[in-house]
Amino acid sequence: MTGMLLSLVKDPERLESRLKEIPAEPGVYLMRDRSDRILYIGKSKKLRSRVRSYFREQHNLNARIAMMVQQVAEIEFIVTDTEAEALALEANLVKQHQPYFNVLLKDDKKYPYICITWSDDYPRIFITRKREMRNSKDKYYGPYVDSHLLRETLNIVKRIFPLRQRPQPLFKDRPCLNFDIGRCPGVCQLLISPAEYRQTMQKVAMVFQGRTAELMEILTEQMNGAVAGLNFEQAAIIRDRITGLKSLTAEQKVSLPDDTVSRDAIALAANSERACVQLFQIRAGRLVGRLGFVAEIPAGNLDENGGGAILQRVLEEHYYIAEAVEIPAEILVQHELPEGEILAEFLSQRKGRKVTIFTPQRQVKAELIEMVEKNANYELARMQQFSDRNSQALQDLADILDLPELPRRIEGYDISHIQGSNAVGSQVVFIDGLPAKQYYRHYKIKNPRVTSGHSDDFASLAEVLSRRFRKYVEDPELERTSNPDWPDLLMIDGGKGQLSAVVTVLQEMNLLTDLRVVSLAKQREEIFLPGESLPLVTESEQPGVQLLRRLRDEAHRFAVTFHRQQRSENLQRSRLDEISGLGFQRQKQLLGHFRSIDGIRMATIEQLAASPGIGKQLAQQIYEYFHPQN
Repeated sequence: MTGMLLSLVKDPERLESRLKEIPAEPGVYLMRDRSDRILYIGKSKKLRSRVRSYFREQHNLNARIAMMVQQVAEIEFIVTDTEAEALALEANLVKQHQPYFNVLLKDDKKYPYICITWSDDYPRIFITRKREMRNSKDKYYGPYVDSHLLRETLNIVKRIFPLRQRPQPLFKDRPCLNFDIGRCPGVCQLLISPAEYRQTMQKVAMVFQGRTAELMEILTEQMNGAVAGLNFEQAAIIRDRITGLKSLTAEQKVSLPDDTVSRDAIALAANSERACVQLFQIRAGRLVGRLGFVAEIPAGNLDENGGGAILQRVLEEHYYIAEAVEIPAEILVQHELPEGEILAEFLSQRKGRKVTIFTPQRQVKAELIEMVEKNANYELARMQQFSDRNSQALQDLADILDLPELPRRIEGYDISHIQGSNAVGSQVVFIDGLPAKQYYRHYKIKNPRVTSGHSDDFASLAEVLSRRFRKYVEDPELERTSNPDWPDLLMIDGGKGQLSAVVTVLQEMNLLTDLRVVSLAKQREEIFLPGESLPLVTESEQPGVQLLRRLRDEAHRFAVTFHRQQRSENLQRSRLDEISGLGFQRQKQLLGHFRSIDGIRMATIEQLAASPGIGKQLAQQIYEYFHPQN
C-alpha cells in the first residue's frame, strides 16, 4: 500500500531499484506521496535520466521542487512512441489531476483573469484573481498585466453586447432599467433563451481570445444581411457594436510588415529569485492582450538555456488550457526553447495548421521582442521593490520574536459570532508576507457549550487549532519541517487569555515545541508570547508589527464574512423550515439550485419541480407558501 511507504529519499535501496526500472525512452512520469496523491507530472525524451536527475542533482533544484522530492514515495511512468505524444499526454494528465507542484508559475494573485462560466445556463462573465476550476466547462482568459485596462475592456464589452448586469435580480416580477435601455436581455425574467444568450456570450469570448478582427468580420456580414433584408434597426445595432469593438484596439497598433499573421511574442527579465515573463498577443497587427507570469529561478541563477526552459514551460502551461482558435500561427521567443520543435509539433496538431516558433535576430520582429523584454524589466523592478518591503517586514518580525529564520509561512486565527450564535473560526495564511488565499480555511464551531447567548472564544480557538493540527497527532511520522503545510509562525487574534487557550491545546497535542505562537491584542497592538505576562516592547509602526496587523485584519475579515454568510443561510433556512416535507437536504439542494430565497420565490411550479429532489407535489407546496394569494 503506497500510503504505508517511506519517502524514496529515506529508502535508498528502494529508490535505486525503482530508478533502474524506468526505461530510457520518451514518456511521462508521475510522482506520488505516501497518501497516493499525485505531486507532479512531467515528460521527457529519456525518462530514466530525467527522473534520476531529481535525486542525483538535488543541489540544482529550487526550494519548491526540492521540497516535493522529499515527499515522493512512488514513481509511475507511461512510455510513448514520440516526444510529441509525451507532451500531449502530459498536458491531458496535468489538466485532469492538477498536481500542486506542477505549477511553475507562482499564483500570487497579482494578475487578474477573465472568467466565463459556461457551466451555467446563462453564463456569467467577471474578473477574478483566483483561478479555480469549479467546473471543467468554465473558461479563464489571462492573466492580464494591466488590470485597469482589463476592467475598461469588460465595461466596453458590456456596453456593446446585451449581457446580464447584476448577479441577483433587482425585482421579482419584472426586469430592471438595464433591460429597457438595451444593456441586458432580461435574463432574470427568462426573456431570452439560454441558447440565444450563449450565442451572444460566444461573441464576447472572441474578444478575450484575441479574435476581435474575426468578430468584426462576422458582425459586418450580419449587418449587410440586415440591410439587404431592410431590417435597418437591427443593422444600426450591429453597426454600433462594430464601432465599439474598433474603440478597443484603436490605440494599440503594432507596426509589423505582415499584419495578417496572428502571433505571440514572449520574453522575460530575471534576477536571482524570480523571472517576470510577458506575453504579447498580436492579432491583425494590433496588440489585443498583454499577459504576465512569475516563475521561480532554479538554484538562484539563470543562464540563456535556463531562460529558454522557463519560456518553454510558460508556453506549455499557457497553451495547455487554450482553445485551438487561440493558438497563433507564429510565436516569437526571446531565447531558443530546449524542446521548441516538439512544442511546435504539438501546437500544430491542436490548431490543425502549422505553428512556427523561432527567435528573431534582426529587424522589426527582433525589436518587438526587445519591447516585450523592456516591459518585463519594468514589471520585475516593480515586483522587486514590493518584495524588498515584504522582506524588510519579515526580517523585522524575525528580530522582534528572535526567530532563527525568516517566517515564510505565517498563519492567523480569529473567531466571529454574535453572542455565541453562528460561531465560526478562520485560518488565513501569508507566504513571504503575502496573502495565499488558496490555503485559507473556515471552521464551524462544533463545541456544544458555544450556543446562542453563551460565547467562549477561548474554547473556540482551542477547537480550531485542535482540528487544524489533528492529522499530525494521528500520524506522528508526518513530515513537519520540510512540509509546505507546516507554519513557521502562528498568530492568534487576542490577548493573553486567547494565547493561553491555544498554548494549552498545543501542549496536550505535544506540538508546542515545534511551533512558534504569538498573539496580537487589538486595543494597543501588543504582542504577547507564551508564558510572558507583559507584552513585547515594540512600536506600532514597525514593519514587523504592521505585517502582523495586516494578518490579524485579514483573519478578522475572513471570519466575519463567513459568519455573515452562515447567519444569512440560517435565516433563509428558517423560512424554508415552515414548508412541510422540505427537510435539510432538500433545502440545501433548493438553495444551491436557485442561489437565494428570492430565486425560489420567483420560480414557477415547473421550475421548482425541475430542481433536484423536488417533485411536482412538493413544488406546488413551495409555490403556494410564497404565493398564498394564488
